[in-house]
Amino acid sequence: MPEQHNLEYKSSWHDDYLKWVCGFANAQGGKICIGIDDNEKVVGIKNSKKLMEDIPNKIKSTMGINAEVNLSRKDGKDYIEVVVMPYSVPISLRGRYYTRSGSVTVELTGTALNEFLLKRSGRTWDDAIEKRASFDDIDEESFRRYLTMAKEKERLPGIDGMSTREIFEKLRLTERGELKRAAIILFGKDPGKFYPSAFVKIGRFGKNDADIRFQDVEEGNIIVLLREVLSRLNHKYLTRPIEFEGILRLDSYEYPLPALREILLNALIHRNHMGTFIQIRVYDDKISVWNEGGLPEGITLESLWHSHASMPRNEVIADVCFKGGLIDAWGSGTIRMIEACRDAKLPQPELAECFGGFMVTLFKDRFNKEQLMKMELNPRRIEAVLFVKERGRITNKEYQEINSVSKPTATRDLAELVEKYHLLTNTGKGAGSYYKIIGS
Repeated sequence: MPEQHNLEYKSSWHDDYLKWVCGFANAQGGKICIGIDDNEKVVGIKNSKKLMEDIPNKIKSTMGINAEVNLSRKDGKDYIEVVVMPYSVPISLRGRYYTRSGSVTVELTGTALNEFLLKRSGRTWDDAIEKRASFDDIDEESFRRYLTMAKEKERLPGIDGMSTREIFEKLRLTERGELKRAAIILFGKDPGKFYPSAFVKIGRFGKNDADIRFQDVEEGNIIVLLREVLSRLNHKYLTRPIEFEGILRLDSYEYPLPALREILLNALIHRNHMGTFIQIRVYDDKISVWNEGGLPEGITLESLWHSHASMPRNEVIADVCFKGGLIDAWGSGTIRMIEACRDAKLPQPELAECFGGFMVTLFKDRFNKEQLMKMELNPRRIEAVLFVKERGRITNKEYQEINSVSKPTATRDLAELVEKYHLLTNTGKGAGSYYKIIGS
């Protein structure tokens, strides 16, 4: 069996492999086979008797745990299997913590370590008490706005006549009368007073990331940030083409508002609050939203495109937002975002784990070179679409000239751009026919 996330082959034993034992104990358990090479061939070990004593003793003395150590024999050669069970408490090796990421053992440090220790203690970051805060730090207007949304969604019954403190207790935002971190993030007057990275930075960029045109910082709790960030984007950063239906003015948006809202909510709710601030980058042809904190264990990028389990990093914040009707507790936010882009006839969004966090990118123009390459168009067809985008139309003869191809090839390529890729539409007949961008 090839190496997996819970299986390692080692030709010989080195004490450095104690890190692998620690990693397995902090993950889902695993097995280390000593005396077997990467090709699953038994190469044997000569000092098996001594290792059978040393390995379990070193595991016990350095980590305080027990592991099952078995001696086996195949083709006349000895090999040892070290079987490690998963532990519900954090296990350290000489004060350092390791875990498994795929088939790799990694050391936990910084915010990743803090998050891991909190999780093993049975709590999440937002569930901890904030000793420095009192109800004087709660913004009543934000809380009233939240209650209005909750009543509309009918997800918070039985609160009529209850005081703010009683509702906070019902929402698990207090413990023995003391506020939790979630309460400040959700409804605080000034969350930045307690958590310096509790803000959103927006930047407008030109041709590249070094070409920043202007920027803004939005501060406040989640309720405030959701409203103010979307308002700032729509009124300063994104153009709003104006159309008329009769005498009625119709405002449209570069990107579908439901998609932007879902992306921002996901970033605000699921971010690692021990890390840095949320970053929104606006370009001529795309917008990206990044928040620190990768996907939770068990959730992959591929699963986000389909129905998947909801596994929030900040469980209290997510539950309060669900009861307020801001989100659904079914892991459907990314699906709604994807559907909103499709309905708006925009390219598929890009979801990525990068720089220790999660980023979503929306693309405004499916007729640029980057998007056309993603559709796997050949260079001739890309050149033709860009030609139409610049000049408004293209004829069969022009296609032949710019690509140096025959008329049958041009006819076939243009037909596929219409029928297969749905990028162009054919207008007119005979010698006067031409092709233009679909929907233009």
